[in-house]
Amino acid sequence: MVILKRSALFLLIFGFSSIAFFKADAQTTLTFQPAAPAIDSTQIEAYLEGIPAGMAKLVGVWGDQNFIADSAAVDASGHLVLRRKKLLAPGFYTFLLPGMKQLSFLIDKDQRMTMRAKAADFMGTMQVEGSINTDLFYQTIRFQAKQEPELAQTTGAMNKSAANSAEFIQAKQRQMQILEERKAYLDGIFKQYPDAFFTKFKISGQNPDFKEFKKANGDMDTMRQLMYYRDHFWDGVDFNDNRLLNTPVIANKLKRYIKELTPQHPDSLIKVSDALIRRVINHREYFKYFTNWIALQYENTKTTVMDGEAVYVHIIKNYFTDELAFWDKPENLKGLRKHVWEMEASLLGRKGPDVKARDINGALKSIYEMTAPIVVVFMYSPDCEHCQKEAGEVEAIYRKWKSRGVEIYGIAVSTTDEEWKKFSQEKGFTFTNVFDPTNVAIYAKYFVDITPEIYVLNKDRTIVGKNLHPNQLETIFERELKKAGLGH
Repeated sequence: MVILKRSALFLLIFGFSSIAFFKADAQTTLTFQPAAPAIDSTQIEAYLEGIPAGMAKLVGVWGDQNFIADSAAVDASGHLVLRRKKLLAPGFYTFLLPGMKQLSFLIDKDQRMTMRAKAADFMGTMQVEGSINTDLFYQTIRFQAKQEPELAQTTGAMNKSAANSAEFIQAKQRQMQILEERKAYLDGIFKQYPDAFFTKFKISGQNPDFKEFKKANGDMDTMRQLMYYRDHFWDGVDFNDNRLLNTPVIANKLKRYIKELTPQHPDSLIKVSDALIRRVINHREYFKYFTNWIALQYENTKTTVMDGEAVYVHIIKNYFTDELAFWDKPENLKGLRKHVWEMEASLLGRKGPDVKARDINGALKSIYEMTAPIVVVFMYSPDCEHCQKEAGEVEAIYRKWKSRGVEIYGIAVSTTDEEWKKFSQEKGFTFTNVFDPTNVAIYAKYFVDITPEIYVLNKDRTIVGKNLHPNQLETIFERELKKAGLGH
C-alpha cells in the first residue's frame, strides 16, 4: 500500500490546527484543560484501605477522548490528596491508582470532597463527604447492583421459555417490575435533587421508553419503533450544559445514535446527521464535537461503509465554513474544503469523470472512448506492496471478462516513467494502461489516498463501485450486466 498524502483532516488534528480533538493512549499526557471559573480551590481527598503507595493519575474526559488532568501521591496507608489552585472542569474523572485499581467520581464547581473505601469493594464500601454528586453516583451504583442478579435470572428464564408461555410471561412481568423500581428510585433522586449535576448526568444517559407500534395486520412495526426511539433519543440531554461533554454520556449516545440506530448508508447517515447537527448548531461546544466526530468516522480509509466518505464530504462542505467553524483559522478551513472538493467528483452515483493520458506506446487514451458496458478504473503504484499482489489479480479478471463487456483503464500514480513501464511489463498488462507524471489528467477526478484504488463505471459511466478489492469485482460485473440486459 502506498499512502499518497495525509488527509487534510489528519493534518488539521495533528499539528496544523486545533480541530477539536485530542488523541491519547495510556502513555500520553495531554495539556488540554477546559476553562473553569476560579471560585474556590480543588481539594479531593481519599482514604483507600488496601491501596499500595505510588502515584495516582487523574484522567478526565472530553467527548470520546481521555486526557491526564493531574496526579497525586498515594502513601502507604492508601491516603491521597489532590490540591489545585485552578478548579478542574466539572465532569467525570477517574483516578488510576497503584495496584491497577480505578476510582471514579463526579465533580461540579464545589470541589472539596473526601472519599473513604476499601480496595476490595470500592462500590460497596464507598463513603463520600462534601459532594452530593459523587455520593448519589455511588448510591445509584449500589442500588442497581442489588437488582442485577434478579434481572439476569429473569432474562435467563425468558430465554429458556417459549414466547407467551406462563414461565415467559411471569419472568417478563417481574423484569418490568424491577425496571419500574429502578425508574422510581431515579425519579425520586431527580425530584429531590433537581439542580444536581448528577441529575443532569443521569437523565442524559437514559434511553427513551420503549413503545410498541403494530401494523394493520397485527405484526410489530419495527421500523416505526426505531424511528420513534431515534426521534426521542436526545430528549433528556440539555445542550445548554457543557459539563456533560466532560462525561462519557454524550460520546456514548452519539456513537450509538450514528453507528447503531442509523442505517450505515450515506444517504441515511447524512439525513440523520444533518437533523442532529441542526439541533445543536447554536450550542457551540456540542456543534464542534458532533461535526468533528461524525466527519472523522467517515473519513476516507477510516470507514468500511461503501462510499462513507460522502458523509465526510457533506459535513465538511456544509459545516466547516468560516462562519460556523469557530475553532479554526480560515486558511485551514479553506484547505480542508479543497480536500473534499478533490474527493467530490468520485463519489458513488456521480458521473465518472473522463481521463485522457498516454499509454506505454505514447498513444492518448480516454475512458470515454471505451465502448464496453463496464469500465474499471484501476489506480496503482509500482512501489505499493498490495498493488504488486492485486495487479496480477486484476489482469486475470480482465482476461476472463473482456469478452463479456468489461474494460479496464489502469492509471499509474506516484511513480516514474521508467518504473511504470517496467512494472507493466512484469505484470503483463493487456488492458489500457496510462501514466501522467504531472497528475493533471487525474487531478480532482478519481480520488486516491491509498493505493490500490478501484472504481467501477456502468454503461452510463456512473460510478457504481469504489474502494474495492479484486475479489469483489465479479459480483458487481454480474449485477451491472444484468441491469444492462447483458447478463448470462
